[in-house]
Amino acid sequence: MLIISTGSISFISEESNIRLDKYISGKYRELSRTRVQKLIEDGNVTVNGKSARPSLKLLAGDQINVTIPPPTPSRLIPENIPLKVIYEDEDLLVVDKPAGLVVHPAPGHNTHTLAHAVLAHVPEIDIGETDRPGIVHRLDKDTSGLIIIAKNDKAHMELSEQFKNRTVTKVYQALVHGLLKPEQGVVEASIGRHPRDRKRMAVVSRGREARTEYRVIQYFDDYTLLEVRPKTGRTHQIRVHLAAIGYPVVGDSTYGGGSDLLDRQFLHACKLGFRLPSSGEYREFQSDLPPDLARVLREVARKDKK
Repeated sequence: MLIISTGSISFISEESNIRLDKYISGKYRELSRTRVQKLIEDGNVTVNGKSARPSLKLLAGDQINVTIPPPTPSRLIPENIPLKVIYEDEDLLVVDKPAGLVVHPAPGHNTHTLAHAVLAHVPEIDIGETDRPGIVHRLDKDTSGLIIIAKNDKAHMELSEQFKNRTVTKVYQALVHGLLKPEQGVVEASIGRHPRDRKRMAVVSRGREARTEYRVIQYFDDYTLLEVRPKTGRTHQIRVHLAAIGYPVVGDSTYGGGSDLLDRQFLHACKLGFRLPSSGEYREFQSDLPPDLARVLREVARKDKK
């Protein structure tokens, strides 16, 4: 396998009737298909000396040239924000993200994000979008727990494929209003932008398919503690699905779960399992409930005993 960070690759197509982007990413696995498409769109790929589209169907014998430019420096300024690193190797970090920390810059959050903190911890990261270095997946600002950060393009590609193929184990703990029955179930409902409030998501007929599995851990007087496994990765998926079936997450004022118990949603990414890009070994990582959520559980348990 050719490993190349900058420079040019020239080769002759050995296949016919295959998309240009698929052929290049298949031939050089260290180049993700997304990165190949970006290279083509930016004019860094030619076929027989001419620019081409990602969807171009190749013919055997076509001369392909790929120029890989130096990485674009991130526009972000590293910030020395403390990171709770659960695991680290040459390819990735597993970080236990606190509630209140935005994953990457967004309107209203241009500084003090997890991406800024990662750049301070691993200055050499130059993969992914320039304002999202190493970001493979996301957690909502006020959701705490485990998140993966890729250090290089190969790891970013392999981890992204695992999320795309739904082979990553994602487990959350959530406290919801009400006594959810049955004790185990599945919510399948398409999710898209709310038709009137574009800052919210909703169950909509023309949304993207979404599936969430849950299991009751414990019942309290007016609450249910759940283990939740989202099988897809839609924005706000767990919060939207639980609210849609009438059991909103405690503290989630956006989706009807506002509570005096705490000022953020009781949602914690407690387990994350995936194959390490370096070895293919499957590993699982766990995170205990943070102090604010543990306190809420003690409070509802105490009230339950009265």
